[in-house]
Amino acid sequence: MPELPEVETVRRGLQPVMEGAKILNAEARRPDLRFPFQPDFVARLKGQVVTGLGRRAKYLMADLASGDVLLMHLGMSGSFRVIKPDNDVAPGAFHYPRGKDSAHDHVLFRMSSGADIVFNDPRRFGYMKVIARAALDEEPLLRGLGPEPLGNEFDAAMLARSCAGKTTSLKAALLDQRVVAGLGNIYVCEALHRSHLSPRRIAATLSTKAGQRKGVAGGEPTDHAKRLVGAIHTVLNDAIKAGGSSLRDHRQTSGELGYFQHSFRVYDREGEKCTTPRCGGTINRFTQSGRSTFWCPKCQK
Repeated sequence: MPELPEVETVRRGLQPVMEGAKILNAEARRPDLRFPFQPDFVARLKGQVVTGLGRRAKYLMADLASGDVLLMHLGMSGSFRVIKPDNDVAPGAFHYPRGKDSAHDHVLFRMSSGADIVFNDPRRFGYMKVIARAALDEEPLLRGLGPEPLGNEFDAAMLARSCAGKTTSLKAALLDQRVVAGLGNIYVCEALHRSHLSPRRIAATLSTKAGQRKGVAGGEPTDHAKRLVGAIHTVLNDAIKAGGSSLRDHRQTSGELGYFQHSFRVYDREGEKCTTPRCGGTINRFTQSGRSTFWCPKCQK
């Protein structure tokens, strides 16, 4: 499933043709994706100007002049294709020819910018929903999401407070969207390796017991927490610059491949040598909470 860098890459690809433009026409070519479309889904979109295009965790959020927000999730195989009057956008160095099977083109937006935006989703795990902005705080899909990992409020102290007392593994805690929003299996594995922390480490070790005795809510952040937050920032920013990772279904809106997978240090590198200088370890894989975890037992403690 696309993670935060992939969704942010898609947002940046859609922004030039969507933000500030009017939705001249909208089509929902089937009654549902993962969930049924609302009966007034198309009516609430037609004629509306997209005043802003943002992201919350793994969701795309298009603000409309009406006060509504179009919430969009890529699911497992969803992708957007931007078609301009001169046909398609120019392919880049990592261009991947998209399928021409229109049977999977489920939603279309015709924009006043001159672009058609097509949402294609073979597996139909993606979804879209129009929500009044005033009701976003009560939206079940968004309620309870933790802080954005690239936001100003996410720091070592916040992560330590969130993990204080947790007996789950550090990896499980980072995948919990209530602790931090938008992280997934790939980038958690990568951040843990960069911070030299074991995915099996108990999450509570990010918070000092001394801090808890002093009455600090949730304890104080350990050096582990500080290293981990720095690694999360670095790996996400590097991945966004690289256009995300192209594994299986993910493509940018232009059809180009993201290429952060060429910079993976542990993910999908089982049996290869660890890239940490002077480590000499070998990348291992094991199943954790039903997902593959890649790590170096020698330098991640």
